[in-house]
Amino acid sequence: MDKNYIIELLKQQIKDYKTQVQTEKVGTVVEVGDGIAKISGLAEVMASEMLDFGNNVFGVALNLDEDFVGAIILGNYSQIKEGDTVKSTGRILEVPVGPAVVGRVVNPLGQPIDGKGPIKSEKFYPIEKIAPRVITRQGVNTPLQTGIKSIDAMFPIGRGQRELIIGDRQTGKTALAIDTIINQKGQNVICIYVSIGQKEAKVARIINELEAHGAMEYTTIVCAGAADPAALLYIAPFAGCAMGEFFMDQGKDALVIYDDLSKQAVSYRQISLLLKRPPGREAYPGDVFYLHSRLLERAARLNPDFGGGSLTALPIIETQAGDIAAYIPTNVISITDGQIFLESDLFYQGIRPAINTGLSVSRVGSAAQIKAMKQVAGKMKLEMAQYRELAAFAQFGSDLDESTKKQINLGARLTEVLKQPQYEPVPVQHQVLIIYAVINGLLDDIAVEKVKEFESGLIKYAQTHGKAVLEKIIKEKQLTPEIEAQLKKLISDYKQTIM
Repeated sequence: MDKNYIIELLKQQIKDYKTQVQTEKVGTVVEVGDGIAKISGLAEVMASEMLDFGNNVFGVALNLDEDFVGAIILGNYSQIKEGDTVKSTGRILEVPVGPAVVGRVVNPLGQPIDGKGPIKSEKFYPIEKIAPRVITRQGVNTPLQTGIKSIDAMFPIGRGQRELIIGDRQTGKTALAIDTIINQKGQNVICIYVSIGQKEAKVARIINELEAHGAMEYTTIVCAGAADPAALLYIAPFAGCAMGEFFMDQGKDALVIYDDLSKQAVSYRQISLLLKRPPGREAYPGDVFYLHSRLLERAARLNPDFGGGSLTALPIIETQAGDIAAYIPTNVISITDGQIFLESDLFYQGIRPAINTGLSVSRVGSAAQIKAMKQVAGKMKLEMAQYRELAAFAQFGSDLDESTKKQINLGARLTEVLKQPQYEPVPVQHQVLIIYAVINGLLDDIAVEKVKEFESGLIKYAQTHGKAVLEKIIKEKQLTPEIEAQLKKLISDYKQTIM
């Protein structure tokens, strides 16, 4: 090769050489263990900022002390050792959002774990965000139909509401939430199910059920499994909330289920104790109330000036031996707009869903019901409460007056009608039909043990012979005298076919 050519080439390279100074904010790992790292030298780090530990391992800065930064490590911390360099990213922890995550199963960092390839989302939301202010909100006035008769009739949930599902383990809390997701088919509601510390086998069963009912088309599952580090269990609900918030900001309706927040509180306690934060009651840190309030306050129904979207939250809390006066249950009860209390005794009696009508309440009330449901179910809660009282009293004496007998008969039939198998949500027009029949005494001549059979027969009969009246209920959303007359005729016609 020509010597002059090489000299010219070198001269050109020297001429074109540009010096670039790249600054990086770095720190050093002083201490690491149990998913927590203590870092020195990161003077300008922000709270909740993502930190890069290298090897594709990230962490989040939680404690900003004078000399050190306390960070939680999201993922495998076994590769991190004392003396390692940590870079600050300048980004608050964020997750991918938008249509790309719908129908997918992701971990709390928004990374896919369903084997269906990467998530191509251009939009990211920070997991922590200030809740919508009062001025941007409007009252809850649109029903979110769960398909569960006892809830839609007595404790209605509206779009933008926060309704707590509370009860002991194995009382059907998750079943209520999954039925609600299945019932959103065709309702234009995007659902996000956040599994916190559940067994992965249980989550796989839930995914199979949702796929079988065609519900995965509008559902995202955020899964922080029982074997995952506490840090992932802690951020999972915030990640799910951010994914739902995106749709609320687009003017759409979203439903997010946190299953369950007791496990998130336990993981937060673990992180806080490892970070040497002072413990409070039951060793929970002092800000455990704020942990849940800043999450649940993000559920809202925005007014039309801000897009009119909504985010409905159904947090789940597990109690120990039905104790709803414990620390975490009372905290969450005070944040939410009502609670559905599931009772073990009712569950074992075969009353499923095992909803205790005395301790359950919806603080939004009939504002979240269509008028037709309001008309038929208005007295229902009172009837059930009176039945509970009289049923206990009637065990002691056989001489009952006529009005007491009538009350007990009505209550027994109502209890039967409100029983419902899992994964079988009931459309609102069918609910109105059967509740109308019971409340107006049209089932008094049907034996209590035959009520369920009568109900399923009546609904099948109505779908073929009473289609017009069912469609009128959906269209007009109220019971006019004309619709009432048609309902009575439909029920009496069906009774003639079976008597």
